Amino acid sequence: MSSVTTRTLLEMKEKGERIVALTCYDALFARLLDASGLDILLVGDSLNQVLAGAPSTLSATLDQMIYHTKMVRRGTERAMVVCDMPFLSYQVSPEDALRNCGRAMKETGCHAVKIEGGQPMAATVRRLVDIGIPVMGHLGLTPQSVHALGGYRVQGRDDAEAGRLKADATALQDAGAFAVVLELVPAPLASQITKALAIPTIGIGAGPACDGQVLVLHDMLGLNDQFSAKFVTGGPLPGPGAFFREVILNWGAPSRGRPTRWVSQTTKNSRS
Repeated sequence: MSSVTTRTLLEMKEKGERIVALTCYDALFARLLDASGLDILLVGDSLNQVLAGAPSTLSATLDQMIYHTKMVRRGTERAMVVCDMPFLSYQVSPEDALRNCGRAMKETGCHAVKIEGGQPMAATVRRLVDIGIPVMGHLGLTPQSVHALGGYRVQGRDDAEAGRLKADATALQDAGAFAVVLELVPAPLASQITKALAIPTIGIGAGPACDGQVLVLHDMLGLNDQFSAKFVTGGPLPGPGAFFREVILNWGAPSRGRPTRWVSQTTKNSRS
């Protein structure tokens, strides 16, 4: 099975084939997701919240992102692996962006990087693309700007914001980005941007018209006990977090001198 490339994604848009992506932070899940046929594994700076327990993505470090991207790359054969560049690793100057994105590509073996921002970042995107670093853009609710945006809220509801987002998307495409994430953007606006661009849009809470969809893996699986994404199609899987807690309690019961409440079929089979 051939690997997913930037060309693959462009061809999928041209053919009307939907792109499927999830975040991923380790080799085990990378193997499972890759074997499931996903197109993109995004090593998101969301790991700072999901795995590290931080209140936002802002304190994620480049070393942290490189560490996790290395693991994901080791577990992947087909899917495109994208490293999310953390706050202040690319915004200070194009030179910083070249140095840090280049380091991420070199040390992890990832296939592309993702950066947030529109027109103000277009020149940086062009510099990165010119030296051979594929760039995925990110517009709408950009978590690294959560305080400037006034919280986690839908972007592009009024005409001025909508016009800016359209201009941002065009600027990223013109700068050479191969795809753009649209996060928490009204569905009609996301549809308009998707139709206007030649490159794929990847939506998260941006309606069904985007060329692809991405979710935080742990949100999709219902493992996050502190957050439930309203835009997970069909809702998260029913109660795996509670199921895992039950399994752990059951496993530890004999050690505490308590009877186990049930034995799984897998355990029964392994004992027969």
